[in-house]
Amino acid sequence: MKVSIVYATSAKQVQLPVEVPDGTTVQQAIERSGILARFPEIDLTQQKVGIYGKMIALEATVSDGARVEIYRPITADPKTVKRRE
Repeated sequence: MKVSIVYATSAKQVQLPVEVPDGTTVQQAIERSGILARFPEIDLTQQKVGIYGKMIALEATVSDGARVEIYRPITADPKTVKRRE
């Protein structure tokens, strides 16, 4: 089955298609994509992941066509940042 692994920095966005067998977990799909080598700053023990914007555990299995997203940590407190007008 085919899934996509997505990660975005402030400079660029990457979407990597990856072929995985049935029963593959989110973590296994991420590792298989090679994105961890391309972005060594990704720390799956600290960063959240999701599928189509919904948070999910690394141990969850992926479905065909899933878009696995790796979220960056928030660097500014949204409560203290002035709103852009």
